[in-house]
Amino acid sequence: MLDIDLQWAIEPQEIPTLEQCEHWVSTSLGSALYDRYTELTIRIVDEEESQTLNREYRDKDKPTNVLSFEFEQPPGLVDLGEELPYLGDLVICAEVVRKEAEEQGKSLEAHWAHMVVHGCLHLLGYDHIEDDDAEEMESLESEIMHNLGYGDPYAQDEY
Repeated sequence: MLDIDLQWAIEPQEIPTLEQCEHWVSTSLGSALYDRYTELTIRIVDEEESQTLNREYRDKDKPTNVLSFEFEQPPGLVDLGEELPYLGDLVICAEVVRKEAEEQGKSLEAHWAHMVVHGCLHLLGYDHIEDDDAEEMESLESEIMHNLGYGDPYAQDEY
């Protein structure tokens, strides 16, 4: 079972809905969910909050589309053989996502789906710093987006 806390730090918008987020996340996590209960927070923010978090955690002083914060189990629980079901947090800047979708000629819904997929893969440990890792992550993103019924987010004419 998947429990998503969808938080709007801005005026709620049409996209994304909780149902869309649940679908995008469950497809992204796929077999990583197994049969266990998993919790995740998606916080939708303005450019100011995005920029503050990006500066504080990534040393980049500008708003960004999605930030992923993987949950670290408290050592005491791990030592006891217990784990909390919390996967982590995704912080998504609505204005950046809207601007990117317009600039790249992509549908807003598909771009939102891609940001959730991208963020979830980061929470599972994927990264794109090294070229080989980026290639693996982008390939997986494209496959998940296809499974969701969207085009390849990295192909200019399919999105």
